Amino acid sequence: MLSGEKLCRIHAECGADYLSTTCGSYPRIAHTVGESQDTALTLSCPEAARLVLLTPDLIYPEERRDSDGLAIDSALEGARRLQAWFWPIRGAVIALIRNRSYALWQRLFLLGILCRRLDSIGQGEIERSVPDFLKDFEHAVAAGSLRNAMEALPFDRESQLDVVLQLAGMMLHRSQITPRFVDCVHAFTTGIGNGPTATLKSLTANYSTAYDRYYAPFFSRYPHILENYLINTVVRCEYPFGREVKRDEGASKGAAESPTMVSEHAALIAQLALIKGLLIGVAGYYRDEFAPVHVVHTVQAASRHFEHHPEFLKAARALLVECGMDGAQGMAILLRNRAPMASTPALRDKRVPIQTRLGA
Repeated sequence: MLSGEKLCRIHAECGADYLSTTCGSYPRIAHTVGESQDTALTLSCPEAARLVLLTPDLIYPEERRDSDGLAIDSALEGARRLQAWFWPIRGAVIALIRNRSYALWQRLFLLGILCRRLDSIGQGEIERSVPDFLKDFEHAVAAGSLRNAMEALPFDRESQLDVVLQLAGMMLHRSQITPRFVDCVHAFTTGIGNGPTATLKSLTANYSTAYDRYYAPFFSRYPHILENYLINTVVRCEYPFGREVKRDEGASKGAAESPTMVSEHAALIAQLALIKGLLIGVAGYYRDEFAPVHVVHTVQAASRHFEHHPEFLKAARALLVECGMDGAQGMAILLRNRAPMASTPALRDKRVPIQTRLGA
């Protein structure tokens, strides 16, 4: 039903009223939360990606600090039990993502702590009210009491790149690959020096150079880009509750397995690690010419390839578990690219061509 220009013939010949619900709402993704509607955009749409990523003052409604009338059975457990506090939790998440007094990887690490504590409260392992916990958490963030502990976390670019390569290789042979994604993968692999004699050590050296010389200076000038990406992902995926949480008051315990906030955090980390890793390689490819247009192209192509496959997030979480990256330290490795002041161990020389990781 596409024209010769690859445009929708239904829309062109009959008008928007004849589109299906999915086509008519795309690229909007709407969720109902209590009496409110939560809306995000899927970045597989080029214009949506451009608007979300490049708007310096992306407007996001101030989160309400009440339960918005959500009524949840106290017998429920985990994320479903915490649904009554959806908006206060969402407000704490957005505020932390925007807190530039911390490096971005540190903000994500702190979000992991938030999710683990909320899971414990939801399961009854910690006897605390959600409002009291959020208040104490925000005070701890403001005080910076965990900064020294975070600086002691592991730093391992080689392991990070190894996981990025495996994430990027997922589902390359399970669906039709668009030319835009082919271009994205080519820029990424070229930017980290892929070749017949490449080893994980040599790829990591190029990956590190691309980060230090091109990626980091660019995103220091445009810090809002990845913040906007995260905020949109938080809304799109209903982080940290997940899309599978039942919101209707009649949902009974056991009606569906309630996802944990820790698992939803792992999914968020996997998505950011993949996007950031691809962008580091693309920055290495374009070097001094690396620009916002390349970021939009990369994010849009990757989003279209991965987000339209529901099995990706499940497979990504499984990969993190398999690689031992599902814990707090592993997730820090996936996100941290700047070395601490102390010296780090020498990289291991693993001769693993990139074609193996990408499933070629």
